[in-house]
Amino acid sequence: RPGRHGIPSATCASPENESPRLRMQSVCHCCDWIRHHYGHLSAEYLSLLDQMGGDITKQNAPVLFPTSLYRHIDDAEFEDKVIFLKETIYQITKLFDGNMKSVTWDKKNLDDFLNILERQLENLNSCVSPAMKPERRLKRYFKKLNSKVLRKMNYSAQAWELIRKEMKRHLQRLDILAAQMY
Repeated sequence: RPGRHGIPSATCASPENESPRLRMQSVCHCCDWIRHHYGHLSAEYLSLLDQMGGDITKQNAPVLFPTSLYRHIDDAEFEDKVIFLKETIYQITKLFDGNMKSVTWDKKNLDDFLNILERQLENLNSCVSPAMKPERRLKRYFKKLNSKVLRKMNYSAQAWELIRKEMKRHLQRLDILAAQMY
């Protein structure tokens, strides 16, 4: 059954100008990669996230976690789930691209965490056509998180700890989403 963009819902997207044979190879590669590698990389960066610093803060962020977006994506077509995975990881990498002078995290664990996220993002990018647009509410959520946590708290160590806590929630939720795709 075709998904929203005319691609069967049990496949990943690839550029439309590819030959059917190349397109099928790309689709199979993408789906195999998500099935066999996403969870492994996810386990690695979740472990590194825990090891970067001390205990995860108990304080709540002033921006509500987008639970409704995750509930919505649980019922979405396969390709929309892939887009959501990619966009969420992209937004996380953008957040960690900010002023991190105040963090006291282990530098090597932080670098490894970001490198694995980048690897995850590169692989997900190969699964998604650039023409496919991500959920706007997700972008707005991350923009609010940036302004109401990082900027408002002047990129303090406390602000980064809140971000680490929230990103752990996202990455755990994405792991569940990816596991449910098969």
